[in-house]
Amino acid sequence: MATSCTVYTHGARPAVTASIGEARAHVRAGGQGFAWIALHAPSAAELAPVADLFGLCPSAVEDALGHQRPQLAQHGDALYTVFRTVRPAPAPPHRPEARHATLITDALLVVTGAEFVLTVQHSPSDALDRARRELEATPLRSADGPSAVLHAIADQLTDDYAAATDALRGAVERLEAAVFAEGCGPRVEPSRIYSLKHELLALKRAVTPLEHPLRGLAAPSCPIVSPHLRDYFSDVADRLADLAEQVASYDELLNSILEADLAQLTLAQNGDMRRISARMAICAVPTMVCGVYGMNFVHMPERHATYGYPVVLTFVAAACLLMRRAFRRSGWL
Repeated sequence: MATSCTVYTHGARPAVTASIGEARAHVRAGGQGFAWIALHAPSAAELAPVADLFGLCPSAVEDALGHQRPQLAQHGDALYTVFRTVRPAPAPPHRPEARHATLITDALLVVTGAEFVLTVQHSPSDALDRARRELEATPLRSADGPSAVLHAIADQLTDDYAAATDALRGAVERLEAAVFAEGCGPRVEPSRIYSLKHELLALKRAVTPLEHPLRGLAAPSCPIVSPHLRDYFSDVADRLADLAEQVASYDELLNSILEADLAQLTLAQNGDMRRISARMAICAVPTMVCGVYGMNFVHMPERHATYGYPVVLTFVAAACLLMRRAFRRSGWL
């Protein structure tokens, strides 16, 4: 388990302690400031002592070890927030258009108390590092206590959601251009569209559940958040609402793209069947004539004529050419 313990006093960062117990003791001895404990991929045995030290709710420990949906809940004096970290996977060097193929998502638990912030993440994500740098660059913000850390994390994760939304928007636009491009037949396999819809669903599950709880933190009746940070939480909630609308619109657009792609596939199949039928009809003329003259009858027209053979071949060729012309005019060939 990777552990990082940082103590902030009056917005400053005086020390990085060696243990979680020292961080908590340092804060309690001074009577001010807070400690930020960041845990990476802890096991149940490793997380249990930390939960006992800070008096965490047992159900919150289970949320930290599991993969819960985004939520916000208060147990006692601590606020438990579960985020979903979302970031687009790097594209293969030979396939830059495959950027949307996979979204890396995982759970991130943030517990904020009166004198501590505990973060638990399982997969690599630089959102916490960016939030830490933002706080340390603006001491007045970090002076607002643990709620400032919660806002900084929510703000950085919202930036990640926006980046993932932009990547998916580019993928949707490329699919739309491919489906409606000029040419015969569909350009996009339906599996690509379903794969992109799956990624949009993962992003929707990360963004949509957080909008209402963050608006609750921005309400004047919320005693946990510093009054200076309410406008900041309201701004994050507005951005999440906008992203949720974008994701929903892209999902609806993908439905239309899928319907158009399937319609083009049906039209292409109908066109193939018409072309096959037209060719079979043309081939039926010489087949019929040759079949008739293959009968062993004595009294057949042109059977004993000097120019009977070229006359029959000319008739067959003329009939085939006329049928081909008629099918081309009707669009079957």
